[in-house]
Amino acid sequence: MIRATTGKAVTKVRPQMPAVDEAEIDFECIELFFFAYRDFISDPDAILDKLGMGRAHHRVVYFVSRQPGMMVGDLLDILKITKQSLARVLKQMIDEGYIRQMAGAKDRRERRLYPTLAGRELALALSQPQSQRIARAMEPLSQEARDGVMQFLQHMRDTDKGRQAKGE
Repeated sequence: MIRATTGKAVTKVRPQMPAVDEAEIDFECIELFFFAYRDFISDPDAILDKLGMGRAHHRVVYFVSRQPGMMVGDLLDILKITKQSLARVLKQMIDEGYIRQMAGAKDRRERRLYPTLAGRELALALSQPQSQRIARAMEPLSQEARDGVMQFLQHMRDTDKGRQAKGE
């Protein structure tokens, strides 16, 4: 019998955390984002749970439905995940008839993704409650405020890219 322990406690070396001034953190906004996201994803999560799927499946069927014929590499770029993590989700969605994978017309090595009718219906069923939630939240806002929300979200999306380009 081989013993793998030496009796010594192993201490994991943690990376040094940057110094942070707590007064500079907008905890209220962070919490609003957390709860808004939790509620925004709750309806699709309930649908996906009944199908034995999760959020990764949602993202795949959403983007493939929005951009039929996209290449697997493009989906990897959008989702910022590895081939390995996409492969499991994609295989399940293909096996269950939500996504169809086809070779490219010009280059047979390309793997292009298309939603099936079931995949399109799933994408719409997942997006509808989210769209309704957004509409209810936007309803009392003026057009100027709505434009501000859209601009804010776009800036949230682009912030990290802008910092990386500036070398921050």
